[in-house]
Amino acid sequence: MKPPISLNKRLSLLLFFILVIGGQGIVPAQSTAPAPKTVDQLTTDFTTILTKPEYRRARVGFKVISLKTGKVIYEQDAEKYFMPASNMKNFTVATALEKLGPDFRFRTSVYSVGPIENGVVNGPLRVYGRGDVSLSYSFENDNMLKGIDRVADALISAGVKSIEGDIIGDETYFSGSAIPTGWEWDDLQWYYGAEVSALPVNDNAVRLSVTPGPLGYGCTVRLTPENMVYRVVNTCKTVAAGSARTLRIEKKLDQNILEISGDLPLKNAGYQGSVTVSRPAEMFVSLLRQRLLEKGVSVAGRTYAINKKELIPSGLNVEIATIQSPPLSEIAAKTMKPSQNMYTETLLWTIGEEVGRKLPSPNTASNQNVQESHALGKRVVRDFLKEIGAGEDAIIMQDGSGLARANQITPSATVRLYRYMSNESKYAQAWRDSLTIGGVDGTLRNRFKGTRGEKNVRGKTGTIAQVSALSGYVKTASGEELVFSALVNGIPATSDRVALIDELVVLLANFNGKIDGQ
Repeated sequence: MKPPISLNKRLSLLLFFILVIGGQGIVPAQSTAPAPKTVDQLTTDFTTILTKPEYRRARVGFKVISLKTGKVIYEQDAEKYFMPASNMKNFTVATALEKLGPDFRFRTSVYSVGPIENGVVNGPLRVYGRGDVSLSYSFENDNMLKGIDRVADALISAGVKSIEGDIIGDETYFSGSAIPTGWEWDDLQWYYGAEVSALPVNDNAVRLSVTPGPLGYGCTVRLTPENMVYRVVNTCKTVAAGSARTLRIEKKLDQNILEISGDLPLKNAGYQGSVTVSRPAEMFVSLLRQRLLEKGVSVAGRTYAINKKELIPSGLNVEIATIQSPPLSEIAAKTMKPSQNMYTETLLWTIGEEVGRKLPSPNTASNQNVQESHALGKRVVRDFLKEIGAGEDAIIMQDGSGLARANQITPSATVRLYRYMSNESKYAQAWRDSLTIGGVDGTLRNRFKGTRGEKNVRGKTGTIAQVSALSGYVKTASGEELVFSALVNGIPATSDRVALIDELVVLLANFNGKIDGQ
């Protein structure tokens, strides 16, 4: 049996452990810290990862530069084209911030044939939208009616008590097909394939809940918000627990008709999600009429939407109410962090109208679509990339969001964009604030946890079939900030693509050598 330790020795040991654990320098830092790596060692690690046999059929574009100096640390196929998925949003949102400014606000105007007289609008109302995506639950703490209530309340505040005519949704601010170029039909019924409208509401989608009903009876189907636009055909049956689930949900293309069929077993979770709205301007004015009635405003007429200027009734040009969005800086964050496709396309079309339409017409008379909003927006993006030295041929832009499979970008163009937006743009803070943060929010909220990438990596992800991407900023362990772009094509499993990208980025975060000044 060992003799008992004296009180003085116990106190000495306790003090020793407190000092060591508390980091007071009793044990020299270099005795536990790994030796700093060199850039050569870092690049060797990258090469080792990228040449693993499991990636032999993949295409990986990767580039890393110093944010401060632009020095290239590593690159592989950085000048080649890759399908970017939602990394395409980088180019659209950066251009919107740069050309419109972070304080830009979308406006929705309501017009009548004359002023309000004793609370009465003598005739119809025209609600003229300019792409305000903030009229949505996404900006209203998940309340599906508060967005449209902003419009209803603006009319009530203006003194409207009775509308002696129709409510017309005017979405003529944008021109061109509501479905962006290159989108595939099987994406169009889900929320991420929502069409573009100058008069959007609730992300141009409705929430759908399908749950089992009583055994032998139909399934319970609920749409939120309840509305007069959507029609549901429900032939789904509730079957015994343990039976096969054959639930099928199909939205008719270009129609607000939802068919629910198949079998749903008792105790099954069913389906909770969102489906798109065709012609969302019709949903907008229908919900507006519904909410006005519920708030005590009488409406004599019906609701409908127009998307051609020649259909606008004459005389509806007296503005009686205006609704403004939050600043673009807030909308940019709501676009980039969750990777919202419809918002991005709306930004592209908006820069087309606000900036592109004011540019001299290009000599492309053979292109019948050159004056459409999306085409004008793409021109503004290409011009911006040329201005910052990224090269107007550095991307092939089918849409603004990355859902189109024909998009192509290069890692070099992406890191150039990121370096410009941080070092040279007047709106660097708004840009950085729009990006998702590793382990914290947006599409990176579940990545980099427990690593040096947590609360450090800031950027934009991208995911589509066979494609994953991540571009952004990361600080090394020695405090230097880097810009990187990793574009992975041709690995079937999403988890494998993400693991590859994260391994590369964590290496950067862990690097404790010197890059600048080496």
